[in-house]
Amino acid sequence: MKIAVVGTGYVGLVTGTCLAETGNDVICVDINAEKVAKMKQGEIPIYEPGLDLLFQRNIAQKRLTFTTELAGAIEEARIIFLALPTPPGGDGSADLSYVLGAAKNIAQLVKDYKVVVTKSTVPVGTADKVKAVFEAHTQVVVDVVSNPEFLREGVAVDDFMKPDRVVVGTRSDRARKLMEELYAPYVRSGNPVIFMDERSSELTKYAANSFLATKITFMNEIANLCELVNADVDMVRRGIGSDARIGKRFLFPGVGYGGSCFPKDVQALAKSASEYDYNFKILNSVMEVNERQKTVIVDKMKKYYKEGLGGKKFALWGLAFKPDTDDIREAPALYIIDELVKEGAQVVAYDPEAIENVRRAKGDMIGYAEDPYDALAGADALIIVTEWPLFRTPDFDRMENALKARVIFDGRNLYDLQRMIDRGYYYNSIGRQTITS
Repeated sequence: MKIAVVGTGYVGLVTGTCLAETGNDVICVDINAEKVAKMKQGEIPIYEPGLDLLFQRNIAQKRLTFTTELAGAIEEARIIFLALPTPPGGDGSADLSYVLGAAKNIAQLVKDYKVVVTKSTVPVGTADKVKAVFEAHTQVVVDVVSNPEFLREGVAVDDFMKPDRVVVGTRSDRARKLMEELYAPYVRSGNPVIFMDERSSELTKYAANSFLATKITFMNEIANLCELVNADVDMVRRGIGSDARIGKRFLFPGVGYGGSCFPKDVQALAKSASEYDYNFKILNSVMEVNERQKTVIVDKMKKYYKEGLGGKKFALWGLAFKPDTDDIREAPALYIIDELVKEGAQVVAYDPEAIENVRRAKGDMIGYAEDPYDALAGADALIIVTEWPLFRTPDFDRMENALKARVIFDGRNLYDLQRMIDRGYYYNSIGRQTITS
């Protein structure tokens, strides 16, 4: 099947590449000529495990191509995916200008029937708005379909190729048949393609992300309470996670959620609710708690260093909002850095993938190390913010030779408490006993 993907951000590039992998002819459109030129040469603009192999293979086999020319891209396409940014506006609502602008441009170019799919995360009623744009600018029949993505950064290729479910919002039998044909190779194991109306599909995406964000935030609140009552959040997590009604996933406490999805989706859903005069109290609380949780580790540091943080040097491990990505959007590390620098501290950071993105965002506000142990040299303490696998089993002898003092503030609970006792660390984590040996 011939497919066009408009927008080559994270969602668009993963979508286009994975659709090409099952034999479709996919052309990706972007207005950034420099980016398109690099992709044509096989240069992938994002870090996502496993994507580079599919990307290179499908370019080589000419199933995946790139262009800045919208007209040529959509001419033969049967399905057109809109994978465009929907950034939060000043009031928290999703900005639909990119989506609606692309819809208008496509409407003025289409010559025959198309299925136009909103892949971007969009508020309830967006499909209706896109449909209205087409009706205003073309006489050609176009079906507008909602098909939200459920990709987790770090495992997005597996999520697309082997989805738990595919959600499609359409009331058109013609569009439904095309979408069934398109997704058939990805659900051969029996996972469902769930068809529903467009508004329910749009709300499903926001509801899923908001529920997961709520689950994370609830566990962070439990962790904070554990510290006050001398309980162990790891034990509580195991105890409640064994209940099949709750499940084990998204119960790990930490320094808050970040990334491109949860923050803006929770905010957008709460804003959408307010437009219908509904006060979504749970989501408002989730946002408030998460904002506080991002810098909880700095609060811990201030209590430990009673003389203040000014003049101290701290090593920081982890900049990306989660492991296996270079994405720093709403990353807790950035908030921690801002607070530490404001207090007069020096920060030297290491991350396997996200350093260049942070360098562009923060410049020389902090130092950057090419090796995790280099970051530790002469540091008063280590701060762990992202749970990259290489941080889980470090060389403690090297750490202790580099650090000025055996002090760790761990925002991801990576280390066993007894081990920290045995090695003589001050070890302060989330929702667990603070080791003061």
